[in-house]
Amino acid sequence: MAFNEMKAKVTPKTSSSANHSREPSPLRGASIPQAAAIGPDSLPLREWQKQKNINRDAQVKLTRLVHMRYQHPNLTEITTFLRDFGMTVAKKTDTQRWYKGYGVDQYVYYAQQGEKKFLGGTFEVESYAELEKATKLPGATPIQSLSDAPGGGYMVTLTDPEGFPVNVMYGQELKERSQMPETLVTNYEVEKPRIARFQRFKPGPAPVHKLGHYGLCVRDFPAQRDWYTTTFNLVPTDFLYVSDSNNPKERKDVAAFLHIDLGPSYTDHHTFFMSTNRTSHVHHCSFEVHDFDTQNLGHEWLVQKGYTSVWGVGRHILGSQIFDYWWDTTGNMVEHYADGDLVNEETAVGWGEAGDESLAVWGPSVPKWFLD
Repeated sequence: MAFNEMKAKVTPKTSSSANHSREPSPLRGASIPQAAAIGPDSLPLREWQKQKNINRDAQVKLTRLVHMRYQHPNLTEITTFLRDFGMTVAKKTDTQRWYKGYGVDQYVYYAQQGEKKFLGGTFEVESYAELEKATKLPGATPIQSLSDAPGGGYMVTLTDPEGFPVNVMYGQELKERSQMPETLVTNYEVEKPRIARFQRFKPGPAPVHKLGHYGLCVRDFPAQRDWYTTTFNLVPTDFLYVSDSNNPKERKDVAAFLHIDLGPSYTDHHTFFMSTNRTSHVHHCSFEVHDFDTQNLGHEWLVQKGYTSVWGVGRHILGSQIFDYWWDTTGNMVEHYADGDLVNEETAVGWGEAGDESLAVWGPSVPKWFLD
């Protein structure tokens, strides 16, 4: 059953006649402590791992997500799209392309010529020994040299229980970060630090900083959850669940937001996402941009170029990101995001009820097929 078909139904709230004369409550926005945001339906991370009998020493230790890998039938067409999306070409051959952002990664996206195919997300591991550890897992490839790729390095490809490739790499030389966008000063009602300086913008693509996360739709959610959280140091930040209509106390997890466990060091709210579905397929990959203005200008640029918007611009609840989803020219979903949450081992695992209202606090209505 698809996640979308299991979403919680929301009953619109209606006011009694006694309240008709009251003014509507004003909106409120705040940056609140993580414990208050997560709420009581939660569990300490290490306790969750203990309940799942996870051996942290046996995990392949990831440090960060570095690039996506796809196969496209038309490299010229996808290159035009990715340039309009905010990437630049780092290197190209007749059958391969590497695309970079302005961060330290040599490239954030790899494309090769061929029929449409998902080639996996690529994580950096903390040492060459971790790469060797990965080769001992069932179905792993030997260590492959990336000597032709910008920055070099070595890579091993694993396959998860539903056949999705997962790449781990080590030894890539980082590049120097390009010029960072200016952090704009904002004037508020009383605090007005921007004096005699005017906000001006130049239309164009929203420059991509780095790859933030990617997501999969999976058939056997428990098996996939167990494989990713035991094979790697990926841990849940949030689960979404559905309740049994005949027994509301019985719940089933149907989606998970996972982050890389770096102990006390902070990392993105989620680096990997998966949700229950009738079929197994990649859902989307997501790239960080500078700020809200950047996202909106980038959105307008893509509209003017005639690309197809999926959903956005809006703000998620879990992860807090401002989001904007698009279809690329091959039919893959890609996202711009900004202003995401940071978490660490002190962040409790949270649970929330699945449904449209769990996906965004503002923005266009979520397409009914979004998680199909």
